[in-house]
Amino acid sequence: MFTPSELLDINQLLKPENKIVIITHYNPDGDAIGSSLGLKHYLKQKGLEADVIVPNDFPKFLKWMPEAKKIIISEYKRKLAAETIQNADVVFILDFNASHRAGNIVGPWIERARGIKILIDHHQQPEDFDFVYSDTTIPATSQMVYHFIEAMEDEKLVNLDIAECLYTGIMTDTGGFRFRSTSATTHHIIANLIDKGADPAMIASNTWDTNTVSRLHLLSLILSRIEVVKDGKVAILWLKRKELQEYGFQKGDTEGFVNYGLSIMGTQVSAFFMEDLYEDFIKISFRSKEDVDVNQFSRKYFNGGGHINAAGGKYFKSIEDTIEDFKEKIEAEDF
Repeated sequence: MFTPSELLDINQLLKPENKIVIITHYNPDGDAIGSSLGLKHYLKQKGLEADVIVPNDFPKFLKWMPEAKKIIISEYKRKLAAETIQNADVVFILDFNASHRAGNIVGPWIERARGIKILIDHHQQPEDFDFVYSDTTIPATSQMVYHFIEAMEDEKLVNLDIAECLYTGIMTDTGGFRFRSTSATTHHIIANLIDKGADPAMIASNTWDTNTVSRLHLLSLILSRIEVVKDGKVAILWLKRKELQEYGFQKGDTEGFVNYGLSIMGTQVSAFFMEDLYEDFIKISFRSKEDVDVNQFSRKYFNGGGHINAAGGKYFKSIEDTIEDFKEKIEAEDF
């Protein structure tokens, strides 16, 4: 958490005359959107206005959250996003640890921004900003936003809008409270959010009971050809661009696909490879169990990173060559 003196300094920055912007990472997920909107609604409760900016569009199943439709999507409103960041007095950086994680357009805007930069994030190896709250043991940035509100002694300001957004972020980034980083503290916070009005059944339904026909077709396809290697310890799933196009892929359709590999008895790692729809690279998602560190594996071999049990990467070969390289590298790993 920020030190007491840092909290005092931040509190001095949070005043109506200052322009505040909240930015999250490229390809925003549930925790990115939940933490950003949760912080926005908290600042609103304090009488402050803040703009939320995302580098590119986010899945439809997250757009039910309060004021999600007011988020500035940079890929659609580039000039507005650039001016908003440039003119900001305070820049909150949520759920990513380095400027380049916001993409090659928004990332440089962050670096050039004149405003005071405040990082709240749970990924490893954060860059140095004006204020840094980084804790890799916490399962979701949305939980960290709640801790920030606590530290500001503002728990009484948590209302239904804040509760719904933070609950969604924690729920999605813990895989429905399944991942091992989910702690007793996490559950205490969830209980508090429910007390504030968050409805677990409604939130889960709005977020997860939203399958499209295209998503189910793609899921059926990858499950029909799932491959298990390394004596049953590693599952491989993959999709090609032409398959995405054939089934009418929409953003968010492949969310959570990588987790199916870990549901196989005996697996410790699941890897999902997908050709990017527009550019010539392979997008990779890794998940693991116990102490298998896919963060370091992804950093070492696949231009990525993340958490010990959840990481992403990018590779610039064909999908066939990418999978072959992965098989070779994973066989050499000791677990």
